[in-house]
Formats: sequence, C-alpha cells, structure tokens
Amino acid sequence: MYFAGRVVPLPVYTSGGTIMKFKNLRAFLDAIPERLGVPGTDCIVYHHRKEVFRHQSGFADPETKQPVTPDLLYNMYSATKPVTCTAALQLFEKGAFLLTDPLYDYIPEFKTMYVKENGLVRQAKNPILIRDLFTMTAGFDYDIRRNAIINAKKETDHRCPTVDTVRAFAKEPLIFEPGTCWEYSLCHDVLGALIEVVSGMGLEDYCRKNLFDPLQMNDTSYFMDEEKEKRLAPMFMFSDEKGYAEKISGVNIFRFGSEYASGGAGLVSSVDDYIRFADCMACGGKTPSGEQILGKRTIDLMRKNHLTGAVLDAFFEYAKNHMPGYGYGLGVRTMYDPVAGGSNGPVGEFAWGGATGNYALIDPENELAVYYAQHMHNSKEPIIHRRIRNIVYSCIE
Repeated sequence: MYFAGRVVPLPVYTSGGTIMKFKNLRAFLDAIPERLGVPGTDCIVYHHRKEVFRHQSGFADPETKQPVTPDLLYNMYSATKPVTCTAALQLFEKGAFLLTDPLYDYIPEFKTMYVKENGLVRQAKNPILIRDLFTMTAGFDYDIRRNAIINAKKETDHRCPTVDTVRAFAKEPLIFEPGTCWEYSLCHDVLGALIEVVSGMGLEDYCRKNLFDPLQMNDTSYFMDEEKEKRLAPMFMFSDEKGYAEKISGVNIFRFGSEYASGGAGLVSSVDDYIRFADCMACGGKTPSGEQILGKRTIDLMRKNHLTGAVLDAFFEYAKNHMPGYGYGLGVRTMYDPVAGGSNGPVGEFAWGGATGNYALIDPENELAVYYAQHMHNSKEPIIHRRIRNIVYSCIE
C-alpha cells in the first residue's frame, strides 16, 4: 500500500495469542467504494475483548472529500433491534414478564384484535404473546402509512409519545393470526413501548441507565439533537438508473415524532459505540469492567432459532436472497445451517443489520464482534455482509 510516497505495510494484529492478518479484509473494504458504489465505509473487529482491526475506506462525502472519521454518527435503522431486544430481555431476567404472557396483560388495547385476510376482517383467535413481539410473529407489518400512525401524528402535533402511538396500532387489523407466520414488521416498536410500560421509564432513559451508560455508549440515542445532527454522516441512496449514489436527507422516517422512541429503527450511534455493545454480547453479557448487562444463558436463548414449521419457512423465504442459512431468534438472525449459508462461522453466530447497509456480527463461541458501517440505502448488502463475515473468520484462524 502506498501513502504519501511511502510503502506502508499491511497491519498484523495479535489477540489472545492468535496472529491475525487482515490484509484480505482491508483489500475488500478498499474495493467497496469503486466496485459497489458505497461512498464510504468503516469496519471494526473485536476479538477476546480487544480491538484487532479498524479501517475506513472511501469518503463520507465524495463531493467535498469529507473523510470517514471515527466521530461520525449514523442512523442505525434496524441495527436498533438487537439493542431494544437486549433491553427487554433485561426485564425478562428480572421477572417483569414471561415470554408466554399475552401482550394485553401490559397494554390492554391489544386485548381484542382482528385479522384481515383475503379482504375479510375477523376476530383473532390467538392473543399476541410477548414472544411474538421478539420473533416477528405477532401479525404486524411495516406499513408506516397506516391511518393509526398518520392520525397519531396529527393528533399530537407530530410529538407521537411512544406508548400512546403504539396503543393506536391496536386499532388496525393484523395481517395474520398471531403466532402462525413471520413478517418483518413494527413488532420491536411495540416491544419498545412494552419496556416503557413495564419499567415505568421512557425507552431512552431506561436504555441510558441500563445499557448505554454502563457500556460508555455516550453517542447513542433514540433521538436526534443539534449536536448529533452536525455529526451525522451524509446519507445516500444508490440510483440503479444512474449507477451512482445520490445524497439524500438524513431524516429517519421511522422516528414518527419528536417524542417517539422507535425500538425497531430509531437509534443513532457511532461505530465505537455499537462495537462496545456487540463485544459485550460476544463476551457473556459483561462490560470490560465486569458489570453484567445480560446473562450468558439469556444470550444463548436469544440466539437460538425460535421458529418452526411454516413459520420458519416464511422466514427462510424472506431471508433466502440475503441471509441464507440463518434462522431467527429473539430479535436477531442466528446461524442455523452454515452449509446452506455458505458460512465458515459457527452455529449461533447472531445479530442484525440496518437499512443503510450497516451490519453487526456477534459470536460468543469465539468472543468475536464485528461492526461495519456505511450510510447508503439500496446497497448491495448480501454481497458485502456475507463476504465480510467469511473474510473475518478466515483472518482469525
């Protein structure tokens, strides 16, 4: 590699007695901007609690040549989900609820639900269980143009307090009988509201006290303020028609209002912050100082596949093009069949990604955590994520 007229050797890292050579990962990341049209990337790897690799490529903004720097913030979008589910599982560990409890025990508006099938509306036979919120089997969808959401915005002058807005979801019919199918949906937004009801705290305050502060995730929040907006990385949309990425607004449309904490897609965070969370989950749920964030057995439960039969088939259909080989646990994808997934990693490797192409990998068996950041919609995620995974595992041997 050449830099300023000098030959700079590719890095070799040591962790836990294992020599790690990351030249293949570095080369792959450097090729992404030109090959796949992503303006800029940032990737970090932790192994046995140590940072063993960090590399940025491209530009945060190619037009102005703004570099990709560690202080940039990103909309996490669906990478929010594992964080929200971890917060909810903390309450599960405290006995605040059982996974088999009906949701209406805590949010009564969901007592009597209706299902719309083939144009007909009927009363649901099954209650929504809390487990259904974690596993995306409650019968919700991801239609953010629903009347319940539009009306909540109008009635609250775009404040949309989290619990009040989620209560309004109960006014809309479900798209299938709870527990009988899988659909990527607003389930984890409802789970965020459940956290508020059960804990008596706002989702932001609860996570600040129980997750963000213990992990020193000082740049992580469900809300944006002026300081965070200034540090937000420019956001892009890749145009298939034009063949390049166009800059777009950094507004996250899943934050419905100024008081709405989206448990499914609302977090803004940094690479340094998110890897602290991933590393904690990869190392038995403990912070570097030894504070237990979540129990190891609960993490093991989280990363087990919880789907069976037709429900698992529905997830396989969703995941076949971009997550083959994975099942679905408590709010996370989880490696179910490495052969089907073409993965050189272990069963039980887990986490999730986000709409702008960000990606997390958590592997408790090897105390391995990976976080990859970019800020571009319509990305070639399957090509990037699965190749990063396979390259990293080849590097740590």
